[in-house]
Amino acid sequence: MDKIKWAILGPGTIAGDFAKAIAEVNGSIYAVGSRALEKAKKFASNHNVQKIYDNYEEMLRDDEIDIVYISTPHCNHYEYIMKSLKNNKHVFCEKAITVNGKQLREIANLAESKGLVVAEAMTIYHMPLYKRLREIVDSGKLGKIKMIQVSFGSLKEYDVNNRFFSQDLAGGALLDIGTYALSFTRYFLSSQPQEVLTTVKKFETGVDEQSGIILKNSDDEMAVISLTMRAKQPKKGVVAGELGYITVDNFPRADKATITYPDGKVEVIEVGETSKALIYEVEDMNNYVLNKNNKDTLELSIDVMNIMDEVRGQWEIKYPFE
Repeated sequence: MDKIKWAILGPGTIAGDFAKAIAEVNGSIYAVGSRALEKAKKFASNHNVQKIYDNYEEMLRDDEIDIVYISTPHCNHYEYIMKSLKNNKHVFCEKAITVNGKQLREIANLAESKGLVVAEAMTIYHMPLYKRLREIVDSGKLGKIKMIQVSFGSLKEYDVNNRFFSQDLAGGALLDIGTYALSFTRYFLSSQPQEVLTTVKKFETGVDEQSGIILKNSDDEMAVISLTMRAKQPKKGVVAGELGYITVDNFPRADKATITYPDGKVEVIEVGETSKALIYEVEDMNNYVLNKNNKDTLELSIDVMNIMDEVRGQWEIKYPFE
């Protein structure tokens, strides 16, 4: 593979930011696909894209494409990931990568059978800071991990017609912002939680508006997560061990964390740059494809999706298309 060729499926706002990151790393973008030709043309003009498609299926049949970046609403991710894999394309997909665990397990099985890479555009898995923090935790410097606390509140404008509140579009706080909080949590837990306790306040459309989630695994590590999309909360994660605790503010794209020790001493850890979050994603995906290896982060994504399945099951929230 002389040069990795990326294609963008769904040229929305986040795709524009991601296109800049691809261009920064790869120099250019090979293709863009949109249901609306004019939208695809405008996107291609803005981001120097070589080929334009107004039909997703036609684009996916292009043998020149190596990686498809998918940024459509998450209710469509499963369909487009499967079509990409069936056309022998590696896939990098926005979060939440799917709507439920069954979809993601099917995707993982197909990708493995075809020798293809699927990865989630979850910044926590790709920011250099988190790779360093994981090393610190694994070293035993903080002792045994005991408790993780994560909060994330996003104030969405009241609009019953907005996709965030739509059951048909898999709306709700859990799949929108909870995926960040649970990815942070699972990243630092030693193993998948077996115990899940949760409570929810539903929005008038029936999706989850705010919730509390408590997790516990067989290693006796616990996590407490609070989510809301009708009130601001700090995007804050804390990982507490017997010998100190890590605090990460604005955790989704963090480049700085502090470790506080029992004697009050504080150590600052700074790695990477928040502004380069999407660049790190592109670089990681390129490396995954070149090395045909992304088992670790995909397994984390599967674990997170399985937790969300259990949580939604307790809430008795099921999307109409499931």
